Amino acid sequence: MTEASDLEPKPEPGHRYPELSEAKSLTAIREAAAHCQACDLWKNATQTVFGEGRRDAKVMFVGEQPGDKEDLAGKPFVGPAGQLLDEALAAAGIDRATVYVTNAVKHFKWRPAGKRRLHEKPNRSEIAACKLWLEAEIRLLRPQVVVCLGATAAQALISPTFRVTKERGKLIPSALAPHLIATVHPSSILRAPDDEARTEEMRLFVADLKKVAGVIRRLE
Repeated sequence: MTEASDLEPKPEPGHRYPELSEAKSLTAIREAAAHCQACDLWKNATQTVFGEGRRDAKVMFVGEQPGDKEDLAGKPFVGPAGQLLDEALAAAGIDRATVYVTNAVKHFKWRPAGKRRLHEKPNRSEIAACKLWLEAEIRLLRPQVVVCLGATAAQALISPTFRVTKERGKLIPSALAPHLIATVHPSSILRAPDDEARTEEMRLFVADLKKVAGVIRRLE
């Protein structure tokens, strides 16, 4: 039998945090996100992993979700994929200290494999539940360039049908920022089958980031 409560409309995640629309600082949003229970991912995560970087950053990089290292440290892009991102940024002439890095989903989704915690891709409802935090970050930072790293970020911010493999490296019209571009997530390079493939994928990734560097130079 259907309970009356089941028939009541369920509020959108953003309705639980009405103060977000008036928040004036990243600190305030970060503190609110630390208690987020808009989806069930918080139950198995160590903590919320919010974005990090300069408040006046012209460029925002958006990944998928924190990994094992990020979940434990409470900081985005500090694990193997983050190290590879640092290498690619340096090769492209972009100083990571000048950018802002975050994820579409703020909690680590994983499944156990012995003593290891293996990454699991967040589903659409989890991405949707977390989008209010990402939108709040974009609203406050007002970046000139948003870079989507991988399919999850691109599908969250551009279109559910967006294909990074077909559209990577292209400037895409968007209301989110004057310039938006999508490329692969650095973790995909780590999963390349051999050294040759990894080297080629890294070359293509750096080439995409050099386009971002070109946009930054024009802004300056």
